[in-house]
Amino acid sequence: MYVRTISRKNKDGSITTYVQLAHNVRDPQTGFARANVLYTFGRADSLDIEAIRRLVKSLCRFLSPEDALKAQAQMESQVLRFVKSSPMGGAFVLRSLWERLGLQKILVQSLQSREFRSPVEWAIFAMVANRALAPDSKRAVEEWVREDVAPGNPEPISLQHLYRAMDFLLEHEEIIQKEIFFATADLFNLEVDLLFFDTTTIYVERDEEDEEGLRRYGHSKDRRPDLPQVVIGLAVTKEGLPVRCWVLPGNTQDMRTVERVKKDLLGWRLSRLVWVMDRGMNSEENRIFLQRAGGHYILGEKLRDAQREHKEVLSHRGRYQKVKENLEVKEVIVGKGERRRRFVLVYNPEQAKKDKATRERTLKKIEEALSALGDQRGKAHKKAVCALLAHRTLGRYVKQKKTGALKIDGAKVRAEEHLDGKYLLSTSDDTLTPEEVALGYKQLMEVERAFKTLKTTLELRPLYHHKDERIRSHVLLCFLSLLLVRIAERQTGQTWDRLRAILERIHLGEFESKDGRILQRTELIPDQANLLKTLNISPPPKIQKVDLKA
Repeated sequence: MYVRTISRKNKDGSITTYVQLAHNVRDPQTGFARANVLYTFGRADSLDIEAIRRLVKSLCRFLSPEDALKAQAQMESQVLRFVKSSPMGGAFVLRSLWERLGLQKILVQSLQSREFRSPVEWAIFAMVANRALAPDSKRAVEEWVREDVAPGNPEPISLQHLYRAMDFLLEHEEIIQKEIFFATADLFNLEVDLLFFDTTTIYVERDEEDEEGLRRYGHSKDRRPDLPQVVIGLAVTKEGLPVRCWVLPGNTQDMRTVERVKKDLLGWRLSRLVWVMDRGMNSEENRIFLQRAGGHYILGEKLRDAQREHKEVLSHRGRYQKVKENLEVKEVIVGKGERRRRFVLVYNPEQAKKDKATRERTLKKIEEALSALGDQRGKAHKKAVCALLAHRTLGRYVKQKKTGALKIDGAKVRAEEHLDGKYLLSTSDDTLTPEEVALGYKQLMEVERAFKTLKTTLELRPLYHHKDERIRSHVLLCFLSLLLVRIAERQTGQTWDRLRAILERIHLGEFESKDGRILQRTELIPDQANLLKTLNISPPPKIQKVDLKA
């Protein structure tokens, strides 16, 4: 497709030129190409220039942001020279949310007692935005801000500013997290009645552990037991907004984190609070601790242990109450007085079918393995027998007879059938209905979702820092980035990956002429304009800056 001109000679000898939009097609009879006119703009001496400008702008929507800026520059003026373009949409939205939450004011107020002359607040924002948009090392952030993005910082940011900002952030970690949470709660009118807490591990790319610090060997949830790690604790609201994060030594057990978490939030003076935690946090000591100062809990219970209370709950007769699709509940009270405990047994019919199918496949594999062993009386199969008994999945349904031969454990199979589709919860709050207990616990997945975002989208792992203070600062920066990302997702109903893809096509172009320099953004497409409207953020000015030469 191209623009062409044709000329015709008039009777008076003058020549009239017409402008046409055409493309070549092959003539089926002659086999040669011929021009097919799609649209005639009219006479060259009387063209509707404004209409052509509008057409060019409209077509620019289908170009890359950089090519669109070049086309607009050539259209606007022949004296402007295009220098470069950088994505600005993602950083602009993150900065708008940053200021809406009052993060700028919180940090500036904390800086008043210091004599910093460097752009500490902007350096912190730059590192937070980098985690959300293009995660990289702290050294690479310096170049990213200078060359690859238009974050809007009023002055340059260097590597020394970034490290100084990390130190400052860690010094004020407690007050900053507290102020941020209450600012978020006020802005979104959050009712903080349920807090969800869980832990994960992040491995460190170093071979040796620090026996006095955070980098320790422990149970790795990342399946990297060969590397030292740190434990990350995270509390979130039922809306999925992060409340606070903790960084603990890598050998910290889940049950040992509860006391630390509860104590750290005591000074926040939160209203009626119910802690929701997984079964790894469940112990009598933790249950007592969570109820101090009027607190309550919803805890997952281990169905397959030998506790008397659990056996009594599972053997309790009574019908389940259906509360929603594939969710049925049954309340059971065990004990009296101080030893009274309230349980909610949850049953999922769909999950029960899946559990049954999975077990049947497992039993079939065991039968095939036993058949392959053949006569087990000899010693030839001793290694294979041990391997089957020690197998993580198959071994649970196998037992060894006095003769040494293996067989399927029928009692174990029947016990597992009784647990299909079920999980057990306990709570100390009698005001919650069984339905509220079950649905509240299901929302614990918000923490798992937050961990997934931290580890993948924001690339919290792996850690390359070896100093404890740098590790803590890095986690806190990722926490702040997670907060902004979750707010954007909550307000738009879209994933951050989708939002980032749309926003990063808003570019800021730099143009130069003999008179100075101009910074101008690209035209907003409907998706971008609608997104900003949903977030209640005014579009950035089209002309960002004009620098005239003296």
